[in-house]
Amino acid sequence: MDQSLMKGSTAMLVLKLLDGQDLYGYQMIEELRRRSDHTFDLKAGTLYPLLHSLEQQGFVTAWEENCGTARPRRYYHLTDEGRGQLAVRETEWKSYAHAVMQVLEGGASLA
Repeated sequence: MDQSLMKGSTAMLVLKLLDGQDLYGYQMIEELRRRSDHTFDLKAGTLYPLLHSLEQQGFVTAWEENCGTARPRRYYHLTDEGRGQLAVRETEWKSYAHAVMQVLEGGASLA
């Protein structure tokens, strides 16, 4: 899939992954891949700068947990502000996707 199609929706997808459960980076990559039937293959080099940006905006918070490995895992949590931002972005995306489908299907009916 053309990566430019995903570029504008990556933040929304990450926020959605965190809606309901805290995840660490690799979990997000795998869960996005699973939920999209392997269509979205997010790279760590894309995910972590995005997570840092979302954290700076107050949409996510992060916490660490020791899990017996050399480094603690950094989990991300969706804040109330992030949940509100997700709702806004979902509404915008649905409106955009609907408009694209209208064009692809020949335009709105004049009923």
